[in-house]
Amino acid sequence: MSESILCLGIECTAHTFGVSIVSSEGEILSDVRDAYVPPIGKGIHPREAAQHHSQVCAGVVERSFKVAKKKPSEIDAVAVSLGPGLGPALRTGATVARGIAAILDRPLVPVHHAIGHIEIAALTTGLSDPLVLLVSGGHTAIAACAKGRWRIFGETEDITIGNLFDMFSRAAMLPPPGGASVERLAEKGATYIDLPYTVKGNDVSYSGLLTASIKKFEERTPIEDLCFSLQEVSFSMLTEATERSLAHTEKKELLLTGGVAANVRLQHMMRIIAEEHDAKFRVVDTRYSGDCGAQIAWTGILAYRSGVQVEVEKSLVKPRWRLDEVQVPWRP
Repeated sequence: MSESILCLGIECTAHTFGVSIVSSEGEILSDVRDAYVPPIGKGIHPREAAQHHSQVCAGVVERSFKVAKKKPSEIDAVAVSLGPGLGPALRTGATVARGIAAILDRPLVPVHHAIGHIEIAALTTGLSDPLVLLVSGGHTAIAACAKGRWRIFGETEDITIGNLFDMFSRAAMLPPPGGASVERLAEKGATYIDLPYTVKGNDVSYSGLLTASIKKFEERTPIEDLCFSLQEVSFSMLTEATERSLAHTEKKELLLTGGVAANVRLQHMMRIIAEEHDAKFRVVDTRYSGDCGAQIAWTGILAYRSGVQVEVEKSLVKPRWRLDEVQVPWRP
């Protein structure tokens, strides 16, 4: 049996600064985070998010070690999300990770944020070769792994589903996070409002849906019915594209991950298509559906064990890093 490895993971792509310590046995020893919350009606300002991260980083790192009951000298590797994400936030996190790696003289492991979402979901659900629906503020993609790389079978052509909910919520002056506010109100809605449904091939487009939803809000359409309809249309688009991908790939596992994966209605729709295609359906543990250090630390272990690391001098952030550009040698 190989020797146990401890990895410190730092998440810093957007509103959350998270730090986690995870073992190579998959034990999450700590998962501490502090999120920047913008005022109601306002989005995340990259510079303000970075400022927040720089103010809380020391305390978050210290608490992560305290919760894990580990000393810095016990860490074997330092992993950091180098992208995609907001440039200023990424640079703040990368600076912290570089400093820790240099002080401890430990290897620095680059992690793609989306792969972090996927791998923490695979760890917590036990799925090994799934078709993945990744839905969050930064990602809306349908992917499956082949020949050591995640292949995209469908994605958004414009804004992500997380951004759709966030942007609508800001226009409607709903409290952040937008997805949670929309879900709460949707549960009280009953009347379906006709809204644009746009699927192009296997890709989805949400900008027209956003514009129409804001217009309906301005016309004083009941907010509960509007949120109900917004969810139904946006999720139905994803369900159509995901089912087509499931039939094409013939995968027997379907994995839902990312921040929006916590939505119960979306889970229900995905469960139905999985059952129709005789596929096992699982959802990421809600404790790790949002951005967190645990997803980076665990993916860092997988990458480190496969020989993936980067010199500090070359650890540039990649705000527009695509999922299908990354080699994942730990997967077949």
